[in-house]
Amino acid sequence: MNLFESFTFRKTSKVSLNRIALAPMTNGQSLNDGTLGDDEYRWLVRRAKEGFGIIFTCAAHVNQEGQGWPGELGIWHDEHISGLKRLADGIHQCGSLAIVQIFHGGARSPESLTGVPPWSASTHTMTVGSKEVQVREGTLEDIENVTTAFVNAAVRAHQAGMDGIELHAAHGYLLHQFISSATNQRHDAYGGNFENRIKLLRNILKSIQEVVPSDFLIGIRISPEDKYTFKGIDFDESLQLARILQDDGADFLDISTWDSFAAPQKYPDSNKPVISWFRENLAEDYPLMVAGEIWSAQDAQKALDLGTDIVSLGRVAIGEADWPTQAKSLEFQPQRPPYSVSQLRDADLGDAFIEYMKRWKGFVLD
Repeated sequence: MNLFESFTFRKTSKVSLNRIALAPMTNGQSLNDGTLGDDEYRWLVRRAKEGFGIIFTCAAHVNQEGQGWPGELGIWHDEHISGLKRLADGIHQCGSLAIVQIFHGGARSPESLTGVPPWSASTHTMTVGSKEVQVREGTLEDIENVTTAFVNAAVRAHQAGMDGIELHAAHGYLLHQFISSATNQRHDAYGGNFENRIKLLRNILKSIQEVVPSDFLIGIRISPEDKYTFKGIDFDESLQLARILQDDGADFLDISTWDSFAAPQKYPDSNKPVISWFRENLAEDYPLMVAGEIWSAQDAQKALDLGTDIVSLGRVAIGEADWPTQAKSLEFQPQRPPYSVSQLRDADLGDAFIEYMKRWKGFVLD
């Protein structure tokens, strides 16, 4: 398997011109009302021009209460469709696939931004900086409403001409909060055992499948196990979830590993990378993407050799807009952070994105 071979998604027949995807990344470059910002457009279309086969947008909130940060791309109102269509057209003109990642922040949707107290799977207290934030338990009406919001968001993505959507069930946002045994302490059909904790995600997937055409991609991003403050995700349950989502008809699985080549924390002595665990767990031809510590062309090829179908590039794609062109030489060694502000501007990051990356220790030169 070669990095520059095309890839065909088996169910939809959508074709990526290569095995390289731009990972979905927070950037804060859209407008206050959620409509597409010019900086957001330039950042994404530049990567399409440079040869990324698949372009994922940043996470786009499916309703106003689910917004997670300022300058976030919205997909909760029909007014967002025209900007998304402009983006899809720009990406398609470069030959790449365009996929919107859709999400709800849940406990991580600050009241200062949304105007309403955050809700999640269960009542809990969350520390944000120096403050303690009270998070309420979602009602059945909340769950019904958010399911509808995800479905409507997927329909808008299709109306805008996008090739598909990705449900963001990773990184501690609402769908992750329902999957997690740490944040989901419910005692109804949406909590308790594993099958109940994944019910919301499965219901949303099924509901979207019922209203979009069969050639519209529906993928899902998951975190395979605990990381940082995102607790309650068991590795074996993640493998089980992957099989279930495959059987439920999800078009691809996107594993946010943090380190694609490390063994799982649960099995540190296995000497088997996370990639291999998931590849062996799924059907041989089931589309698998991974992200995490893939920097060089050699890293990407190693990930493919271990069994992923597509590599999803995050940090290196920020600094190296032309990574796909450079990676045609296996000797290519990209520059790693820190990057200068001028380098990031040359790579078509807007000021809001640059300021956000300054919050990442050692990413931007002072």
